Amino acid sequence: MKKPLIILTGPTAVGKTSLSIQLAKAVGGEIISADSMQVYRHMDVGSAKVTPGEMQGVPHHLIDVLDPEEEFNVTRFQSMAKEAMTGIYERGHIPIIVGGTGFYIQALLYDIDFKDNEDSPAIRQELEQLGEEKGSEYLHELLRQVDPESAELIHANNRKRVIRAIEYYRMTGQKISEHNQQEHEKESPYQFFYYVLNCDRKLLYERIDLRVDLMLEQGLIEEVKKLKSMGCRRGMVSMQGLGYKEILDYLDGTCTLEEAIYVLKRDTRHFAKRQITWFKRERDVRWLELEQFGGDRSRVLAHILEEVHTELAK
Repeated sequence: MKKPLIILTGPTAVGKTSLSIQLAKAVGGEIISADSMQVYRHMDVGSAKVTPGEMQGVPHHLIDVLDPEEEFNVTRFQSMAKEAMTGIYERGHIPIIVGGTGFYIQALLYDIDFKDNEDSPAIRQELEQLGEEKGSEYLHELLRQVDPESAELIHANNRKRVIRAIEYYRMTGQKISEHNQQEHEKESPYQFFYYVLNCDRKLLYERIDLRVDLMLEQGLIEEVKKLKSMGCRRGMVSMQGLGYKEILDYLDGTCTLEEAIYVLKRDTRHFAKRQITWFKRERDVRWLELEQFGGDRSRVLAHILEEVHTELAK
């Protein structure tokens, strides 16, 4: 018998957090965060981290477990999430993966093997040097030439993943997108329910703009100032997150606050669009369009519960 696994994902600011907590309470679930920023301590406002009060007693995993100077990547997520799931199943509960990082979800759901993705420090060093000299767009163009599929999925600013994809191609002669697709075609070891919460694009963009305004009210600038005083710099994985790099640019004097806010809102909208594109390419996804439920999240929850209970009872 495959063990049950529920996934609740969707674009940033669509409202996954509150729905996931109601879902966990209804099914006896524990939540594992599939968010690349909420894993870090001291990064609460910019990551829209779930608060202890919002958790309503539901156990959450992979939140506040790393310091900002530590590196967090897909293999580390996969390992930590599997460990959390072992404990959740032992307690007789259902793991609920919540967050918008599609690559992390895919890696866990299909148990993708990253072991054969060996590293080449020499190639990586060369590419990192090229990035410093010629910039992220130049590296992204190199990737586009050898692996256009990966270039579509990986943003030019995500230099680490761009370099990794070029490095993989140079070492193996195979596109990393093809490798990941082969791994993705494996059958999942779980009986899973993969939900993508989505809403009208105009409403989503309004929610994103409101969220950024709220983050500023809640002290985003002060949070980034504190991180900067702790020694956090733009080159760190943690400081690549939306909200952090833009405010850091403002604090470093490379742009005005108005420019930083404009860029943050714009880039968050672009990020949400890329997330939706990613989930549309995934298989076995169940879309939850808010408009089809009259915008009523209680109806969305009832729909999920009916499907989960029906299929688990078989």
